[in-house]
Amino acid sequence: MKLDLVDVNVGYGRSTVVHGATVEVPDDSVVAIMGHNGAGKTTLLRAAAGLLRPRTGQVLMDGEDVTRLRPNERVKRGLAYVPQGQQSFPQLTAEDNLRLVADTRKDGKRLVAEALDLFPALVPMLGRRAGLLSGGQRQQLAIARALITEPKLLILDEPTEGIQPSVVAEIEETIRTLSATGGLSVLLVEQHIGFALNAADHYYVLEAGRITATGAGGSGALDGVRAAMAI
Repeated sequence: MKLDLVDVNVGYGRSTVVHGATVEVPDDSVVAIMGHNGAGKTTLLRAAAGLLRPRTGQVLMDGEDVTRLRPNERVKRGLAYVPQGQQSFPQLTAEDNLRLVADTRKDGKRLVAEALDLFPALVPMLGRRAGLLSGGQRQQLAIARALITEPKLLILDEPTEGIQPSVVAEIEETIRTLSATGGLSVLLVEQHIGFALNAADHYYVLEAGRITATGAGGSGALDGVRAAMAI
C-alpha cells in the first residue's frame, strides 16, 4: 500500500506541532522518520493512523483521501498501528493476546503460526502473562498481534525503545523480510539511527515539526542524518 502525507499541519488544541510535512511511503517499502524528542514524530504518525485530524493537508492511502476517516475505517483498508510503549494486555498470556486478534480472522490459527514464525522467541513464552515478558518480548508480541490483521501498511512508533540489542536486530530483520516479500509497506518512527537507516529504503528527518532532510536509507546516509540532527 502507498501512503502519502501531503502538506500536513497537525497538533493539539491551539498548538500546531507539525508544520507542512510531506512524506511518501511507496508500495512495499520501509520509510523511517527520525528526529529528537519533541520534534513531532509521534504526532505525525497519529495523523497517519487517524488518531489526530490534520488542520490542513491530506492523508492518502493508495490515492484515496482518508483524511476524515476514523481509525477503524483506515484499519479496514489495511492499516495497522503499533504505538510506542510495547503495549499489551498484561494480565493475559502472550497466546491470549494473539488470540484476541486471531479470533476475529477467518484463518486465525494460520495467521498466529505465521506471526510466530517471524518471532520464534515468543513460542516458549506463550503461556506466560504478557506483563511478565521482557520489553523486547512485549514489543515482538505487539508487532506479531498487528501482523495477524494482515495489514498492507504497518506503522511502528519507536519499535526499539528500551529493548536489548539482540532483539533490535531481530526486529530489523523481520521488518526487512516483511517488506521484501511484498504486499506490506512500513512507516516507522525511530531514534536509533543505525536501526532506522539499516531497515529503511528512505528516510525523513523531522525537526521542530518540519521536514529538514530526506534521502535514501542505508549505512551510507549516517553522516548526513547526523549532520541534519546536529549530533
